[in-house]
Amino acid sequence: MALIGYARVSTDEQDTAAQLDALRGQGCSVIFEDKASGANKERPNLARTLDRVGKGDTLLVVRIDRLARSLSHLLEIVETLRAKGAYFRSINDPIDTSSAQGMLMTQMLGAFAEFERALIRERTRAGIKAAVARGARPGNPKMRSRDPGAISEIRASHKERHLNELLDGRHRWLPTVERLRPHLPWGLVLRQIQALPPPVRSFSERTLVKACRTLVRAGYADPAILEVAPRLPADTRAARLVADRLKTHPESSLRDIASWLSRDLREPTPRGGLSWSPEGVRRVVSQAKALRLIVAE
Repeated sequence: MALIGYARVSTDEQDTAAQLDALRGQGCSVIFEDKASGANKERPNLARTLDRVGKGDTLLVVRIDRLARSLSHLLEIVETLRAKGAYFRSINDPIDTSSAQGMLMTQMLGAFAEFERALIRERTRAGIKAAVARGARPGNPKMRSRDPGAISEIRASHKERHLNELLDGRHRWLPTVERLRPHLPWGLVLRQIQALPPPVRSFSERTLVKACRTLVRAGYADPAILEVAPRLPADTRAARLVADRLKTHPESSLRDIASWLSRDLREPTPRGGLSWSPEGVRRVVSQAKALRLIVAE
């Protein structure tokens, strides 16, 4: 259960010495640093930090503004850590998600964020209503006239916003895709993603493939994930699923995996049943070892 530190300054003229001293003073042996704006979610060492943090670890910062500038980004990171069984703590703020009080504070921040979004929506609707009452016609005049340039700009804006949304959340689901594709079909990969706690984006098989194509085109994903999956016998498919589960959750028992296959993935047994037993999982583990999907110890 390690303490993983993260430090950030905005420019090359600043240095992280004071933050590093504070983090080391708290017991951090591993510290990642970024020199980038806090508004930039795509910081390379922030991504490495989140990849490095494992179950039981704690991500530690000096202040929360070193990690995130927006409340929504902070809560997204906290949820990512919680899904991995990890925690977040700030030295100079009352946030420590390993304690009940700290988790309550985090939940309160989330409630305030939702309240703020509701107020913005309400003010926007009221503004539009008042404008209509004054005789205004809401919307983009160029769009109403079907101006080709305006349409092109809006399409480009929508594509950029969609890409940014995918980039913001890809750390939670893209690693699953890159582990399983193209060895397994998209339907099985989607079931794995849908089983991630807490739930991630509401993908269908079509929108998952579309999202992956977008990330590949932008250079954020391995093009191999788009290759055609081979046809696999049902037992070989189960062996690949179980092997991947043991790689990502090595502490899982046979009973845990049986429950995961039955309840979360709804994967049929070799005989077509719907309920896996620990003994059935044991046979699949043996097969995975024979196929060298699992390295025998």
